[in-house]
Amino acid sequence: MAKKAKIQFECQHCGYISPRFLGKCPQCQSWNSMVEVKIQDQTDRRTRATITGEKMRPTRLNDVIPKKQARVKTDLEELNRVLGGGVVPGSMVLLGGDPGIGKSTLLLQVSQQLAATGGKVLYVSGEESAEQIKMRAQRLGVIDQEFYLYAETDMSDIRQAIEDLEPDYVIIDSIQTMTQPDVSSVAGSVSQVRETTAELLKIAKSNGIAIFIVGHVTKEGSIAGPRMLEHMVDTVLYFEGEQHQSFRILRAVKNRFGSTNEIGIFEMVEGGLQEVQNPSQVFLEERLAGATGSAIVVALEGSRPILVEIQALVTPTMFGNAKRTTTGLDFNRVSLIMAVLEKRTGLLLQNQDAYLKAAGGVKLNEPAIDLAIAISLASSYKEKGTSPEECFIGEIGLTGEIRRVTAIEQRVKEVQKLGFTRVYVPKNNLTNWVPPKEIEVIGVATLSEALRKVFR
Repeated sequence: MAKKAKIQFECQHCGYISPRFLGKCPQCQSWNSMVEVKIQDQTDRRTRATITGEKMRPTRLNDVIPKKQARVKTDLEELNRVLGGGVVPGSMVLLGGDPGIGKSTLLLQVSQQLAATGGKVLYVSGEESAEQIKMRAQRLGVIDQEFYLYAETDMSDIRQAIEDLEPDYVIIDSIQTMTQPDVSSVAGSVSQVRETTAELLKIAKSNGIAIFIVGHVTKEGSIAGPRMLEHMVDTVLYFEGEQHQSFRILRAVKNRFGSTNEIGIFEMVEGGLQEVQNPSQVFLEERLAGATGSAIVVALEGSRPILVEIQALVTPTMFGNAKRTTTGLDFNRVSLIMAVLEKRTGLLLQNQDAYLKAAGGVKLNEPAIDLAIAISLASSYKEKGTSPEECFIGEIGLTGEIRRVTAIEQRVKEVQKLGFTRVYVPKNNLTNWVPPKEIEVIGVATLSEALRKVFR
């Protein structure tokens, strides 16, 4: 008599497992996300650790000998910076981003460069045919003898292809299209994503193969699938940018081999993605001299300081409640700074609509941008422009004080390099640091003091 398969119900958002159907997931509180999944016999699962079938054994640390060089550099220095110095053999990198942002384009260019260094690259696509990828590769100029295409979604066939080809690098585009034959759920489900990622992780770690996997993102901007997907991989990269702008930002939010929150900036051109060597100059090149509601800030993204223009438009409201709109800035941070301006400096903003944005499509979310936001708001409210040679750095407290920020020397050097002559910084940052003589560094202790000195 055939043995009846056992079933369970699994949440497609968080992976919560229940023996019975639930309309609402008790873990992530999402509705109608529980789907039926058959429980697989654990004896049917693959137990091989390497593609050669060799069983792994415990090894003393002193006896471990690296098989390959520590890192492989690509021609994209921006990518090397984000990865921590290059591609690490045996690592697993997850790349997420909105549809059409350029994930496949970036990986095609990286594949060409890795193949040019003498490595063998296998590009596995579950969304496009080999002919479609060839057309895009020709447009990007990606032609190399050691670059292989494979349009397949079955993990058993993909594993066999890796055994036969023995590549140094594998690209999976995308992980949501891959399926394990012994998992009875649709492609893209929590079970499929978890099992296929675990299979690829074994291959990467046991055989020294660097694997890049592309992940779709949800409406909220997070990578689709179980949250544990980001915990399993070594590096998580997000490819960001406005759809109607040519600039793209590659951001590392997790990296076992380098700094987190590091970014690389690219520009999408006809021939693919091109590096932006001096992003500060790009973000400031269209600034109008003498315009009101504008202030320059030095934001620190990872280890890189970037000068960005913050723009504000303050206008009397036509309705009872004032409107607040932000682009590239945290809404709660802006609301807090406006409350401090009204309470501590006497600016009447409660009957004013306020619209703020970080120019160039960049997203800023660090405390050091507070002072620039406040100056831009005050500039628009007072109808007084700031000097084009001034820059503002500092965090604002609820009592109106300007608090110290990190990496002040690095920020001031970037300001000086781009030709600014005056920079406002927290006064406490000047206690253990001697500023350079080539630029005027003004320390301010309170927000009221900063407004007096800027709009004197």
